[in-house]
Amino acid sequence: MKMERESRTAFREAEETLPPRECRLFRIEGRVQGVWFRESTRREAVPLGITGYAKNMADGSVEVLACGEPGALDQLGKWLEQGPPMAMVEKVDWIVTATEPPDSFVTL
Repeated sequence: MKMERESRTAFREAEETLPPRECRLFRIEGRVQGVWFRESTRREAVPLGITGYAKNMADGSVEVLACGEPGALDQLGKWLEQGPPMAMVEKVDWIVTATEPPDSFVTL
């Protein structure tokens, strides 16, 4: 019984020391399809420790689910406002979402 209690306590302490994570759902509008936006987003996200996805939407926008530390998400958000060299970003909106963070970052 004592060992089980110690295990739970150690797990809670470890959990409390983990940096906070959240998921943000971004929608990027402008000339963002056909300019390597999704792959460039993945290349920006992975070194920041961000997981999620980037996918083209039927209306010509790109949707990005990004899960990670708030500071890293802020950095990615700033990058999304510019995008890769050939993109012409007109608008970026985002919301915090309760999505379960995926294990990696993929392009869809």
